[in-house]
Amino acid sequence: MELLQVLLLSLIQGFTEFLPISSSAHLILPSQLLGWQDQGLAFDVAVHFGTLLAVVAYFRKDLTLLLAGWFGSLRGNRSHESDLVWLIGFATVPAGLAGLLGSDFIEANLRSAWVIAWATIGFGILLGVADKCGQGEKTLLNMTFKFAMVIGLAQALALIPGTSRSGITMTAALLLGFSRVESARFSFLLSIPIIALSAAYLSFKLMGEAGVDWAHMGLGFILSCLSAYACIFFFMQLISRMGMMPFVIYRMLLGGVLLFLFWQI
Repeated sequence: MELLQVLLLSLIQGFTEFLPISSSAHLILPSQLLGWQDQGLAFDVAVHFGTLLAVVAYFRKDLTLLLAGWFGSLRGNRSHESDLVWLIGFATVPAGLAGLLGSDFIEANLRSAWVIAWATIGFGILLGVADKCGQGEKTLLNMTFKFAMVIGLAQALALIPGTSRSGITMTAALLLGFSRVESARFSFLLSIPIIALSAAYLSFKLMGEAGVDWAHMGLGFILSCLSAYACIFFFMQLISRMGMMPFVIYRMLLGGVLLFLFWQI
């Protein structure tokens, strides 16, 4: 990989991983327009761990309380925090199973530019509907097993390239009546186990691979971590005021650009 490719893809991964705009839709553009080859497994591992560290660092206080509550529940002291840990775990199962059972089919049939473009547009429209009609006043204190599983099932749809994991989970939470801030918060907390599982799986595949460029991996890790942290910070500060419509409009434009580009090709 060239240095420019490392810089651009790391920043794209970091900035788009947690925004509801689809990282896959953005990653396909430079590869097609600039003729770049696949970035390789080692780079994927680096940026996954970078974004994982970012979300863990941002929510470190929440995670400390959640883990303390969960360990307390093992001693019989049930709490809201311990319940939320279990709900996040249960909500992770659908995406984990879908990835395990359907990854080969998705890789063979759904990783086309057309699928990414239409998914970017279609799920963007759904996000707009949810933001306009669905959001309420529910907080994570109102999270139940039923709500968590609906959001977890929605997260499994993010295996379709162009959907956006954060976008579809926020959409589901908004439609269930959660506020924008709480929808984003649950989406980000829910991302931790799924990103960790993905990073672990990629790391396992990387074992024994020769010729790893550690300098590029390190740079990718640092840039994706810093950009992802900045993205989460500003998103959480602004989401209650600006809503989801800027992202919906952006998705429409991005999807239109992808359709135009690949129609020409």
